[in-house]
Amino acid sequence: MILKKVYDRCVELARHKFSKPLLGFVAFIESFFFPVPPDLMIIPMVVAKRDDYLKIFLIATVGSVLGGLFGYMLGVFFLDAAMVIIEFYGYEEKVFEIQETMTTKGGFYTWLGIMFLAGFTPLPFKVFTITSGVINFNLLVFFFICLFTRGLRFFLVSYFTNLFGKKFGVFIEKRGAIWFSISGIMIVTIAIIIYLIFVK
Repeated sequence: MILKKVYDRCVELARHKFSKPLLGFVAFIESFFFPVPPDLMIIPMVVAKRDDYLKIFLIATVGSVLGGLFGYMLGVFFLDAAMVIIEFYGYEEKVFEIQETMTTKGGFYTWLGIMFLAGFTPLPFKVFTITSGVINFNLLVFFFICLFTRGLRFFLVSYFTNLFGKKFGVFIEKRGAIWFSISGIMIVTIAIIIYLIFVK
């Protein structure tokens, strides 16, 4: 019930006269603790002002990446507070498993793939931004992964909303989780194939 109220409130904020800075703020806090994704604001904002879809996508991306960096720093410098958030989402045991994985040869690439999926799919992105700080994942790589995955996700949402309007909003509400998951897995698979062919 509480989550539904937060969900509805985010949709209402999309109609506010300060909707753009509010979108940036929601995207920022969603990257390290807030449970509702910025997509819920992006769609009605683009429907209302289709010519602004690029600006809306950029605001959401910048806010989300900055929030991701903040989550990373939480994991580095404020472990106790970071673990409270991770425990809230039920991933505390996974953090220790990930730390062990990072000591193996393929640990870096495994986490790279997980981070990509977390940024693009319905996985709780905030858990992975914080965990990246806890395990001291490469900060520069982390930044570019956040920028690419969140940027791609928010661009697609903004672009398709601009093309199809409210119909795309209804589609995302009903099928969004599956759509993002399949798209993310396909992109990661293509990246792995390219890596195996041209790098290995």
